[in-house]
Amino acid sequence: MKKHILPALKLTILSILLLAVVYPLIVWGIAQVSSNHGKGKILEYKNQKYYANIGQSFTNDKYFWSRPSAVDYNAAGSGGSNKGPSNEEYLSEVQGRIDTFLVHNPGVEKSEIPVDIITASGSGLDPNFSVQAAKVQVKRIAKIRNIQAEKLNQLIEQHVEQPLWGVFGPKKINVLKLNLALDEIDK
Repeated sequence: MKKHILPALKLTILSILLLAVVYPLIVWGIAQVSSNHGKGKILEYKNQKYYANIGQSFTNDKYFWSRPSAVDYNAAGSGGSNKGPSNEEYLSEVQGRIDTFLVHNPGVEKSEIPVDIITASGSGLDPNFSVQAAKVQVKRIAKIRNIQAEKLNQLIEQHVEQPLWGVFGPKKINVLKLNLALDEIDK
């Protein structure tokens, strides 16, 4: 029995030291040498601070709507809904989002709605959406703000973030940055 208990205790102590002390210190150290010292990407606009890497709620028709959140944009409780595509409650929630989007965006067909504008991300805090999610909202915003659609399309193109190293992931747009830039051109 001693033959098995001592190695198990040694492995447990070693694992605790590595995973509860050494690894967190390494991650903390890397964060300290990164930009903003591990505090996230903070934007300041009109004396207000925003976290650019945490999803924000935008539901006003004069803004680009953000991606829905399964955690109501609460960064303390990051997570998805855990409801699958066969769950009736989830399906009715998504259908409600589709219906709301169609009411606020007349002229848009259901088939034109990108999935990321009606479904939450795995974290529930995704600050980005696809280029298609922005472009499908241009008519509504152009009409409400009395801005030419071409000017809005140019603004969208200016805010497209390329995939990591040009390969990993899709093109995306940070909704907060896009909406702050939208307020700037609408002055």
